[in-house]
Amino acid sequence: MKVIMSATSPFLSRRGALAYLPLLISFYALPALSHPKPNLPLVINTWGGPFTAATDAAFLALTENSTSVSALDAVEIGCATCERNQCDGTVGFGGSPDEACETALDALIMDGTTMKSGAVAGLRRIRDAISVARAVLQHTRHSLLVGDLATQFAVENGFGPEQDLSTDESRRRCEEWRAGGCKGNYRLHVEPDPRTSCGPYRPLPVGGLQGCEDEGQSSHDTISMVVIDGSGAMAAGTSTNGAAFKVPGRVGDGPIIGSGSYVDGDVGGCGATGDGDTMMRFLPCYQAVENLRRGMTPTEAAQDAVRRMLRKYPKVSSGIVVVNNKGEHGAAGSGWTFTYAFRGGSMNATEVVTIPSLQSRQQMVVVQTNPK
Repeated sequence: MKVIMSATSPFLSRRGALAYLPLLISFYALPALSHPKPNLPLVINTWGGPFTAATDAAFLALTENSTSVSALDAVEIGCATCERNQCDGTVGFGGSPDEACETALDALIMDGTTMKSGAVAGLRRIRDAISVARAVLQHTRHSLLVGDLATQFAVENGFGPEQDLSTDESRRRCEEWRAGGCKGNYRLHVEPDPRTSCGPYRPLPVGGLQGCEDEGQSSHDTISMVVIDGSGAMAAGTSTNGAAFKVPGRVGDGPIIGSGSYVDGDVGGCGATGDGDTMMRFLPCYQAVENLRRGMTPTEAAQDAVRRMLRKYPKVSSGIVVVNNKGEHGAAGSGWTFTYAFRGGSMNATEVVTIPSLQSRQQMVVVQTNPK
């Protein structure tokens, strides 16, 4: 802004200066516009590779049926695609068997306008986890249903038929694991030694408050997706079959609101993947969205959430993808090289962004990507 001073300029008088003061304050208070608002809609989710099929399915649903498909619809479509495709063996049926060689499913879906959510955990014998989660959101005043009673709810709402979620491959994998002594299970402070035995186990006395158990876990992945539709409405969701060889009945971070995913359309959304038992203690997606509310960029918000976990659990494997309500996005991870996929606006194909582990860098390198 250029101000011209002249003999008749009101800036030469106190009264005139006060008259222009609101204009000056509003001008200098304007935020720096470092990125133009991207074209919508936008779909973004954890992981590349087979998970990009979910990105494409959600995006095409929005762009080919832009007047009838909402952000919530697109999240369901995207996550359901990964469930059907059994993405990386970690989403949908036939993956991540528990100690008893059974596969169960967890899912969460959240609307960023109403802040309502629906989730299922330990869902047995029903393949359509994300759709059952949406039925919880739309047809109950609850947020989470679990186990066999979640299955009963699913059947009552037209899902099914009930069928074994295990496959020949998942049963073979589990039997090989058991034959090898059940190494890498999740038991602690029991006998016989869980590092070499499959039990049955008996608890041992545990004296005093235990420190942070940080042995890591077998890598498993989750699809967590955030969508902004053409009108700017937001939604998020998560679907997973959890950690392989978990204790039967275990629920991870996937169906936990604020952990597996979280969205507030006034601010932005987040999706997470990684060591769920550790991550759910920190509600990293809730923290990341609140970081956006405090003025952080998406990358800064993600890095802060990951660092909070690393301070207590230096070996945690995590991946956090964050997008604000303008469509600017970034991510952070630890314990592995994390990737996320996105497609927005007029993009002809999904792009995948690679995020190095925070532990692997002496200095934090900002990775900030904006939709095209």
